Amino acid sequence: MALPAEPAAPSHTSPPLPSDVQVTPVRDAAAKMTFIRFPASLYAGDPNWVPPLEMERKDFLDPRKNPFFDYAEVELFLARRGREVVGRIAAIRNPRHMEIHGTKEGFFGLFECVNDAGVARALLETAGAWLKSRGLDTMLGPANFSSNQDWGLLIDGFDTPPAIMMPYNPTYYPALLETCGLTKAKDLFAFELSASAQPPEKVVRIAEKMRQREGITVRAVNLKDFPAEVERIRSIYNSAWEKNWGFVPFTDKEFDHLAKDMKTIVRPELVLIAEVKGEAVAFSMTLPDGNQAIKAANGRLTTFGLPIGLAKLVLASRRINRLRLITLGIKEGYRRRGLDAILYLDTLRTAHRLGYAGGEISWTLEDNHLVNRAIESMGGQRSKVYRVYQRPL
Repeated sequence: MALPAEPAAPSHTSPPLPSDVQVTPVRDAAAKMTFIRFPASLYAGDPNWVPPLEMERKDFLDPRKNPFFDYAEVELFLARRGREVVGRIAAIRNPRHMEIHGTKEGFFGLFECVNDAGVARALLETAGAWLKSRGLDTMLGPANFSSNQDWGLLIDGFDTPPAIMMPYNPTYYPALLETCGLTKAKDLFAFELSASAQPPEKVVRIAEKMRQREGITVRAVNLKDFPAEVERIRSIYNSAWEKNWGFVPFTDKEFDHLAKDMKTIVRPELVLIAEVKGEAVAFSMTLPDGNQAIKAANGRLTTFGLPIGLAKLVLASRRINRLRLITLGIKEGYRRRGLDAILYLDTLRTAHRLGYAGGEISWTLEDNHLVNRAIESMGGQRSKVYRVYQRPL
């Protein structure tokens, strides 16, 4: 799959701000539900859109339930033309990002908009003004709400639904953002891999040789020892990505919150921990692609008070045949020892044994050549490209 051409810096002026569109902050529960439900009308008829569960979105936007709000500021906005909602956006100030990266960067996220450049500009200008008023000089996004959640805009690979916890958007979004003066900051890749793929014999031979020479053992996560396992994975995670572009380590509260959610959906056989002399030094997490089941519920677990959506979700979950390898991390000091190839191989073998057809490996940074080559060496084919945009304020 060819990488889309990078857009040239806009030489034209941004679209005029429409006089008949108002962008206002979300101030009450009714407006927040409007914010949550707006995408349902926007994506009506799109066969690849997966409606998020309303219950999950409400919790995600609730400062009492989402630990991101413990240190970050988020403002939600709705755009209306008369009484019709035509767009939404979030402005995000993340002090931890600024502290770690030494920047004054803020973010926009949860961006949804009709195909109207004027409306898009009104949303982006409003979010930008909110960030600028707080002393920030650059806006990045989309980020929902950080690199630890789904972020980036889909720019290539619109022919299939998104994998679990990955973004999706209409094909016209890149043009909207670029027309409003946003340019590429970084691209992210997703790869498709069949569980029946046969890795090159050379890769298998080298991986197995390294396994023996380095004394590497790989085991499935032990859910009966969950708190201790979470600690092991947390230590690897924050070490593995500390120098990555855009990375901000989870707080302990955030990590525990995520781990609690993940425990309900993981298959332990697909969460692997690699150890050297008893020390956990690498891990990989592969999830059943719950989007296959969530789509069946159409975003709601109850209809007219009856658990119709929940019943559909349960039934559909039994038919999930795809996976997403969501993360693979190796501690500093243990890289270039074949641990990535070993974890890929063991995941592939386990997925095949459990009857999965294949799935997605995502996301990776476009310039993380070592990881990208490792995935391709296992037979992975780049299937989607996401772009994080930027604009000075």
